[in-house]
Amino acid sequence: MSTEIHALLGAYVLDAVDDVERARFDRHLRECGECRAEADELREAAARLADGAWSAPPPSLRANVLAAIATTRQVAPAVPVAPRRPVARWRLLTAAACVAVAAAGAATVTWVVQDQRVRDAQAAAESARSGEARVRAILTAPDLVTHQQALAGGGRVTVAVSRLHDAGVILMTADTAPDDERVYQLWTVRARAAVSEGALAVGQTTAVRVIEGLTGVSDVGVTVEPRGGSAAPTLPMAADVKLA
Repeated sequence: MSTEIHALLGAYVLDAVDDVERARFDRHLRECGECRAEADELREAAARLADGAWSAPPPSLRANVLAAIATTRQVAPAVPVAPRRPVARWRLLTAAACVAVAAAGAATVTWVVQDQRVRDAQAAAESARSGEARVRAILTAPDLVTHQQALAGGGRVTVAVSRLHDAGVILMTADTAPDDERVYQLWTVRARAAVSEGALAVGQTTAVRVIEGLTGVSDVGVTVEPRGGSAAPTLPMAADVKLA
């Protein structure tokens, strides 16, 4: 069983695959008893958790999440990148000792800056990989519950939560970006206080955010704010998804 086909299990059970993927996984299930048993268990868990707050994820959920991740993630290097070696030292035009000392100092600063850039790039790539893995884990959790609401002006906000992971994923897709260089900003309401989950860039219409810690989170909101976001939400909200 390939890793790729196995990764479809959670999305298949949640009906968050397209027709081609569903047909592929149907064929795979006929040949794999292990996946059949796991799929049956996930369906039973989802059925036990079904209530008035449950809504089946749209078929486009998985594709939209992965597409949104692709617009923000950084490509990791294929192999670990060793710190770059310092650039060639200054070719001194004079043998004065003071100039030699200054040149050596400049070369040291150059090496430190280059080394820090490599470290920053490696950290960003690792963070992107960890973030994608976290999103996948939540979206394929057996206790996944989704809540949805239309976005004012066109679009939709989907919040997928897993109590097993004590986390959720906010997926926002808007038909158009706000006018006048305004931006969408995401919020969680915790104990009746709005907490910013990040402002989008000017012109950005799609976002994926992981919510860590669901205790006390009653709502997920979207507002339209000035460039860079606001300290408090501007009312009325463009969407207010109730989780409680």
